[in-house]
Amino acid sequence: MEKTRWYKDRVFYQIWPRSFKDGNGDGMGDLWGVYEKLDYIKSLGCGGIWFSPLYPSPGADCGYDIADYMDIAPEFGGMEAFQKVLEGAHQRDMKVIMDLVVNHTSDEHEWFQKSRQRIAPYTDYYIWRPGKPGGKLPNNWDSLFEGKAWTWDEVRGEYYMHLFAIKQPDLNMDNPLVREEVKKILKFWLDMGVDGFREDVITFVSKAEGLPNDYLMPASKGIGLYNHGPHIHEYLSEFQRDVLSHYDCVTLAEAPMVNPKITLTYTTEGPEQEIDMMIQFETQCADCLFSDYMPMPFSLRKLKAAFSSWQNKLRGKSWNMLYMENHDHPRIISRYGSEQFWKESGKMLAACYLFQQGTPFVYQGQEIGMLNWRPESPEMYEDVQTIWQYEHKAVNKPAKKRLQRLWRASRDSARTPVQWDDGENAGFTTGKPWFYVNENYRQINVAQQEEDPDSILHFYRKAIQLRKSLPVVRYGDYQEHFKGSGKLYCYTRTGENQQLLVLCSFAGKPQKLRIPAGFIREKARLILCNYQSEDQRELRPYECRVYLLD
Repeated sequence: MEKTRWYKDRVFYQIWPRSFKDGNGDGMGDLWGVYEKLDYIKSLGCGGIWFSPLYPSPGADCGYDIADYMDIAPEFGGMEAFQKVLEGAHQRDMKVIMDLVVNHTSDEHEWFQKSRQRIAPYTDYYIWRPGKPGGKLPNNWDSLFEGKAWTWDEVRGEYYMHLFAIKQPDLNMDNPLVREEVKKILKFWLDMGVDGFREDVITFVSKAEGLPNDYLMPASKGIGLYNHGPHIHEYLSEFQRDVLSHYDCVTLAEAPMVNPKITLTYTTEGPEQEIDMMIQFETQCADCLFSDYMPMPFSLRKLKAAFSSWQNKLRGKSWNMLYMENHDHPRIISRYGSEQFWKESGKMLAACYLFQQGTPFVYQGQEIGMLNWRPESPEMYEDVQTIWQYEHKAVNKPAKKRLQRLWRASRDSARTPVQWDDGENAGFTTGKPWFYVNENYRQINVAQQEEDPDSILHFYRKAIQLRKSLPVVRYGDYQEHFKGSGKLYCYTRTGENQQLLVLCSFAGKPQKLRIPAGFIREKARLILCNYQSEDQRELRPYECRVYLLD
């Protein structure tokens, strides 16, 4: 089937189901709550939804430890609720993409339970190894969540590999039977009418032959030996050839430590294309080194360099996936913006990415400027990675510093319930919420912003509507200006009959207004701004402006 490129003209909304909206009052977000809010999502201008995992799961990693790939968890409403949401989304011309998590399963998955008992054909569905002499682990690789990458299984009498949590054993993708299982999963959901997949750490599924020790990485040992492994292109091509090419669907791959050059080996458009879009991490590293738990001062120059690198190097060859927030990172205003200038920086951060070339994703709560959560105690956190970091890292620092480290880096900051109104539990549930609601919900919520024409929510609506109405956003060339500035991000998009100028101040103090040479501001219209009036001489704190010349 010839794929249409429908995803290039849409904005997606990411739903992390547990915390979006509870529809039945049990305290857990669910698909009945999603169904209630489909018109809200549509009102943002979004033409698609990406669901984080909805499958049955013990919940060791909030749904990313899957026990059954071909069902919907009862707590989310089961298959009946999912089919209702899928139908409702399609009626509103919204696409639906699922999370495909096939690097690992839950240790409670039937495959793992049979594999540990050596029951055919599941014996080699996972990566098992005996220990080395002297009780040593099979190799020196680290997991990304909980210590080393190996755990002893008493039933099998061997170690199993887990690159993430202990309860997330890695599948052995080198086994053709496992790849057939993946194809069955893909076909099951596509036949139901799902429009594509976000593929979780998919570049990890091919490990280096022989699983050798890693002597290069000081931390995260092994990542250079299982990321973009020897058979990754072979396996992704197999999935594409045998299943995905037969459907008009979209695929986006999550890929830690990827750059444009590597990305193009997966996403270059043409007959050999394996993936439609790549979720990169470079634009998430402007205030850290590789990981949110390795903080550094925010650097606008670093952020701009990442934005421009992806815009320029993929141009005409591949398609960008654009995002500022998702379920794996703290809230962006608390990171790159300013809680003091909350409304101004929330709008500016929207403008800085929504007019780039690519398919934008908006994460639940981002559109109302939700902020990081700062609990009083580390025991209040839920996330497996956060808990392990607190118990094993920076343990020599004072308790207050250790807690502040979590405030700064924990994924749970993005996982508090969506703040719908200023009533009990922020309107998320009529029951007892599964997780803590951010205490600022009385000031930051959807209902309040619906009534305020100057709100962040209305700004998102206007910005999304503008990008959809302007051909230059999809087709135009990108050029960054004032690259040396540590305060101003400025770029133009230039098409046949339109030119767009985007100006974004990342400073808490006024900055001199600078217009790129050759852009005739006097002939341009100011079509978007986060202040009520236009100052001719300066940009105010966290001001953004979008000018159109046509």
